[in-house]
Parts: sequence; C-alpha cells; structure tokens
Amino acid sequence: MPELDAVLSKIDSNLDQSIENLFALLRIKSISTDPGYKSDCRKAAEWLAADLQSIGFDATVRDTGGHPMVVGHHQGDGPHVLFYGHYDVQPVDPIELWETDPFEPGLVDMGGGRKVIAARGACDDKGQLMTFVEACRAYKAVLGTLPCRVTILFEGEEETGSPSLKPFLEANAGELKADFALVCDTNMWDRQTPAISAGLRGLTEEEIIVKAANRDLHSGYYGGVAANPIHILAKALADLHDADGSITIPGFYDGVEETPPDVLATWDGLGRTAQSVLGEIGLSVPSGEKGRSVLELTWARPTAEVNGIHGGYTGTGFKTVIPAQASAKVSFRLVHSQDPEKIRAGFRAFVKERIPGDCSVEFINHGGSPAIQLPYDSPLLQTARKALNDEWPKPAVMIAMGGSIPIVGDFQSLLGMDSLLAGFGLADDRIHSPNEKYELSSFHKGQRSWARILAAISQQ
Repeated sequence: MPELDAVLSKIDSNLDQSIENLFALLRIKSISTDPGYKSDCRKAAEWLAADLQSIGFDATVRDTGGHPMVVGHHQGDGPHVLFYGHYDVQPVDPIELWETDPFEPGLVDMGGGRKVIAARGACDDKGQLMTFVEACRAYKAVLGTLPCRVTILFEGEEETGSPSLKPFLEANAGELKADFALVCDTNMWDRQTPAISAGLRGLTEEEIIVKAANRDLHSGYYGGVAANPIHILAKALADLHDADGSITIPGFYDGVEETPPDVLATWDGLGRTAQSVLGEIGLSVPSGEKGRSVLELTWARPTAEVNGIHGGYTGTGFKTVIPAQASAKVSFRLVHSQDPEKIRAGFRAFVKERIPGDCSVEFINHGGSPAIQLPYDSPLLQTARKALNDEWPKPAVMIAMGGSIPIVGDFQSLLGMDSLLAGFGLADDRIHSPNEKYELSSFHKGQRSWARILAAISQQ
C-alpha cells in the first residue's frame, strides 16, 4: 500500500518532533487526585485540544463536575472509531526515589541501543495516547485526511476512578457512539511481541458484617456457650471453595465458558508457569482450580477472594474477648457473561444459610461491573492482529487481562461498542511508581502500529 508506506515514512522522519510534542505534554503536572494541580489538569486538556485542532480535528475542552474532558472529531470515510486515553497522572511521591525530575522529561540511554523516555505519565497514559495522535498527524501531513472517521475522547480523572466519565458518556452518548472503541492503556507481551487483550474480568465487591451478642463478651464466662461471629464468618468464608479450588456458591459458574483449545495452546507457549509467576513473590503452589494453567486462572477463570477481615481485639498484647461482630471484604473477579448482581445475590444467600438463628448479617454493596469478552475470532481483533504482525518482530498474541478497566464496560453498556485494547506499555515501565518510563521503541513503533491499524480498519 503506497499511501501507508508514505505515512510510515513520515512517522519515521518526524520522530524527533513527535518526541518534543510528547515532552511538552509531559511537562504539565496534571495530577488529578491533588486539588492543588487543578489548573494543571485544565492546562493539559487545553494543550491536547489545541494540538488536535492543529491537525484538523474539531476539538473542544468540555467541563464536568471534576476535571475537563477533551473531545475531538475528524470526518472520514469508512468505519467510525472512538479513541480513548487519559491525560491525568499519579502523584510522584516519594520524590526522593526519582533519579530525574518527574516533570522534566528526557531520553535515557539504557545501553545496547535501547533508549527510554523518563517522566511521570511517560507510559500511563500520555505517551500511549500520543502514539495515536502522532499517527493521525502523519496521515494528515501525507494525505490531507484520515483513513476513517475518528472521534477522540481524553479524560482527566482516570487515576481517581473516573467519577465524571459515566455521566459524561450518558449525556453525550449520541455524539460519542461509534462502530467500536480503541483503547491504548494496556501492555505488550514483551519488547518485541505486541498483544491484543480480548477479555477483561469483571468485578463484584461486597462487605459482610456478622453480628452475635449485644456486646463484647468475657471468653471465660461465655466461651463455648455464646456464638462467636469470627467463627461464623470464618466458616462461611472457608466454605466458598472446595478441596479442588472451585467456588461452591450455587449457580456461580453460570455464564462461564471454556477458553478455546487453540487459545489455551497459545497461552501455554508464552512460557508463564506456576514456578515463574509464584517464585517472584515467594510462593510455589497455585491455589486456584486444579488442572488449569496460571494464565488461564488469571485471565479466563472467575475468582472469590477475601481482601480483608476484622473482628475482636487486634491491638498490642492480649484480650480474652468474644467480639460482638466480625466483618470481611470479599471480591469476585468475573468472566464471560457472569452477572455481577446475580453473583452478589448468590453470595448473600450462601452466607445467610450459614448464620445461626440468634445472629444476624449485614451486607454493604461496594459496586461491580461485568466482564468484557470479545470472540477470539472477532474480525476486528483479527484485522488488528494482522496489522501488528506487519510491524513487530514477533506475531501479536491474543491475551486477556486479570484486572478490570471500567471504561471498556461503559463503552459496551452505554454506547453499545466493543473495544480493541492494544497498547504498547511494558510490565517494567514502573507506572504509578518513581522513575516511570516508556520505551522509545514503543513510542515510535506504537505510532506506526496505529497507522497500520487505521489503514486495515478502513478496508473493512
């Protein structure tokens, strides 16, 4: 494709300028969680809107109840895509651990021809979002247009839970709806192997409070006679799993599908073993469902985890008390078409069955979101995979993600869009930590990758 070749050449020749563009954005201290940086967050939004305007986008800064959104539109033929990224960053603490000024970006030579961009936000997410902007810039410089219709949405509250995003999507659904979304806030498999995330686990979060006597009791007077809520709670939590690691809540596995054998075979070939994963954290024996690989357990199987437990006296020394109540926080990672509210209801019924008649239990809903699962043979995924294969030394791998990205669920539930998750970060990019970095090769080849993906999408 001569036109694509010309765009790729433009990206190569413009690399130094694209680095300077990114550095200008990285210098803005857009820390969303600290009110002292409110004006900096707006400055970042205004910088991005102006940059998009400079390459022909109809881009504006939109006020919200928190930090502003940036919305840009560019007309084009073919499919309509919505690209999402965020311009806010994490605080830099502890500042004394930084080797360079976190808001004075620079190129650091790592040896062997490898260079990295060092700054807060270099990877998460300013460097990532600018790979797409630079791809669009190259298209405009060479062809005067984009290969498809593009809408861009940048938010400024991702690092604080995106409180303004869902209301904004609801209020502007007609404007933002596209054929599908492109999300870059993800990682490659390694420095030479790109990755496409086909699945994200969902989440259900519950707090449980078991109450027994009307006050704390002396264990000498009441031990062996009065119900102990710690015992009751511990028994209910222990009953969540059977001896093989499966979850015992009735109906819990409704909607859980088996991962296709060819996908499992690909994952097995990636070299992640129980020993390599657990050895890094001082463990050796997998605790999940027996007979499944580490990647299958973390990417494609649901979980029930106790995240915190409290009851009785936990201070210095000893106090022989039977507490009046005990509590725990429990989360469920969900896959495929599991219903978060059905899981919540099933868990509550499961616990209630284990509460003695003279005791009580309360529950607190801490939220939830469904899993996202695209078919592994989705035309969108296969199109993007081929485009990435043309750019990187090793073929792109189809992976899933053990965590959750709520925006992807919102795109699906509110706008009816599937998302392509293809980012170019690396596991060692130190996001949220001192000395955050972004590989120069990721920034450069990320631009080329988006140019290829947009060209491939335009042919659909």
